[in-house]
Amino acid sequence: MGILTSLPATIERHELKYAVPWRFVEPICRFIEPYCELDHHSAISADNFYLVSSLYLDTRGLEFLRQRMYGKDGRFNMRVRCYGEQGQAPYFLEIKRKRGFIGKKYRAIASEDEWPAIIQDPQFRIQPADSDKNQNNMELFYRLATSYAIEPKLLTQYRRRAYVSTIDQYARVTLDASMKYRAQNHFSLVSDENMVSYDNETIYTRDMVSDAAVVLELKCDVGQVPTWMLDLISTFDLKQQGFSKYMSSFLVSHLDDGIAYMSGDRMSRHYAYG
Repeated sequence: MGILTSLPATIERHELKYAVPWRFVEPICRFIEPYCELDHHSAISADNFYLVSSLYLDTRGLEFLRQRMYGKDGRFNMRVRCYGEQGQAPYFLEIKRKRGFIGKKYRAIASEDEWPAIIQDPQFRIQPADSDKNQNNMELFYRLATSYAIEPKLLTQYRRRAYVSTIDQYARVTLDASMKYRAQNHFSLVSDENMVSYDNETIYTRDMVSDAAVVLELKCDVGQVPTWMLDLISTFDLKQQGFSKYMSSFLVSHLDDGIAYMSGDRMSRHYAYG
């Protein structure tokens, strides 16, 4: 998968998220073009967006979700990700740890033979890898998966436009749109007609821009926020906020059908006509 498989096996970075209206997408892209270029998969896509599918894993008691809800410092989650329309290998086994605004991601590349066998097959054994880091990260994923007895919980899917800096050692801008989700109790990353589109009024608008429909994320080396990123934030008057695809999707799909996310007038209509 080209640049995706060549990303470092372990990434520690500063991460800032913003929910923005769709009308901001092209102006933001034009703003960053002097400093960035499209990543490989955006560059070869007709509209510069490519499909990302992520299967979120958690304990039976939803320990990872609870840590996220209560804002525990040092929390982590586990997911499996793939790129492209078919939901096929290579798969990326990821552990993402968050401390403040600093994210550290461990990722291992897995083949069709390794996923989901690493979870489901008691006889599974990790084979020597070309990269020591890939093998170490796969062993870490396996240990955590076993000790926490993780299960599939939620499949998310969205289209991403991604840029990488041409002037910084590491800086990345992603715009995620057309987000969908569904509850999941098996290990496939293939979507179907049961995927539910994110509802603007139940997911994006809680303390956010009212017409937000895209998640913008700025990522850079720790302690090295590029000046052009700061200028971007200032120019578009961006307001930083946390946005968890896993938590947002899970709460809406499992707990209250989105009632807690509704504005007051919509909640009144819900109870009047529901």
